[in-house]
Amino acid sequence: MSQSMKSYRAKVVVPAALFTFSLLVTACGGGAGSDGSAAPATGERRAPTAADPAKQETINFIHWRSEDAASFEKIIAQFEEEYPNIKVEMQTFPSGEYQSIAQQKLLDGSVGDVFASFPGAQFSMIAQSGLYAELTGAAFLERFEPSLITAGQQDGKQLAVPYQLVYNMPVYNVGLFEKYGLTPPNDWDGFLALGEKLKSEGIIPIAYPGDASQFMNTMLMNNAPDERIFEKLEAGETTLLDGWWIKTLGQFKELNDNGFFQKDASGSNAEAATALFVQEKAAMIASGSYAITGLKKANPDLRLKLLAPITVPADQAAFEGIHTTTFMLGVNAKSKRQEAAKTFIDFLSRSEIAGRYADETGQNVTIKGVAYTSQELRDIAEWTTRKTRFQPRYLIRNIEVQKAVVSTFQAVLSGQSPEEAAKASQAIIDQQVK
Repeated sequence: MSQSMKSYRAKVVVPAALFTFSLLVTACGGGAGSDGSAAPATGERRAPTAADPAKQETINFIHWRSEDAASFEKIIAQFEEEYPNIKVEMQTFPSGEYQSIAQQKLLDGSVGDVFASFPGAQFSMIAQSGLYAELTGAAFLERFEPSLITAGQQDGKQLAVPYQLVYNMPVYNVGLFEKYGLTPPNDWDGFLALGEKLKSEGIIPIAYPGDASQFMNTMLMNNAPDERIFEKLEAGETTLLDGWWIKTLGQFKELNDNGFFQKDASGSNAEAATALFVQEKAAMIASGSYAITGLKKANPDLRLKLLAPITVPADQAAFEGIHTTTFMLGVNAKSKRQEAAKTFIDFLSRSEIAGRYADETGQNVTIKGVAYTSQELRDIAEWTTRKTRFQPRYLIRNIEVQKAVVSTFQAVLSGQSPEEAAKASQAIIDQQVK
């Protein structure tokens, strides 16, 4: 395993300066600019750049978070006011599509001067193709928490910088939990009891979005506490037929058999699950912190926090939850506008800009010194002091292996036994390993 992957084993603890909850100030701080936006904080004004100020350039920025486009548009307008010689053209793509097309779009250098990537398989493929311009030594790296940007490192080089700190765990309705006297359980028996209580009150325990790619992480984290488990799977040193995966699928089947998901969960989707949750027909939704802003927009009265199902007895739990450092910003090595692209990333890494992005999009960030203004982000930030594990799914380097692993959950929902589902997917993995 690479050094960057080893770093995920550590407990994610961010210095207190990153989450100074008592400072109820706006994330932008400082005085107002001419457009009403905050001026750069002291020491973070216009950074030196090798981009020629006399040369007019247009850079292209691609990513998958269309829900963040409005915030980025305002940030881009502020950037263009400060750097009038650089224009930023932004394009967004659906996340599933982005996984498969981003690398192809980067190849000729005309698209994605600045681009976002997922950690794990996509980062690895783009790095192997030599499409990341190296960022090692860039002054703006000092603004990031060092422990939170290792996902963008390879062979001792910083190739990309993760911008978001996400917790991939179910979101729960605090009000419903309080109404029925419930608290997040710390073992499997407690999680089952929680679900039964909600069912008895006519509440769906978990709104399932038809995709296990997030929920699988929390189901797995304590059944296979070895953080090299998927590295071993890809090396042929373990299989999905071994106890750790069969147990995980078996417990997932138990949730479904007990009626903890909505009816016809296998054919559901994110929109349907979200509707159940915001209408308070479901107490939890199997998504993550990234979904909280959208959920609050749909129902501003909701109070939301995170929990993870603990699949083992409390004294055997190695982890409390799952985190991911993602939305990894990189510069296209094929670009003819690399210095302008780096100038844009430099701008995004200012604490007041990152704070503005965080509060407008509901995303915790990896930048030092950001004071969050929203209650939801402060609630999420409490997880920085708890023992969380880097998302296991993103440690699968082969995208076909990743798809095969995730598909076992859907197969179980569709009626296959854990053993049947694991056997079918293992056959695909065996072909990839060979």
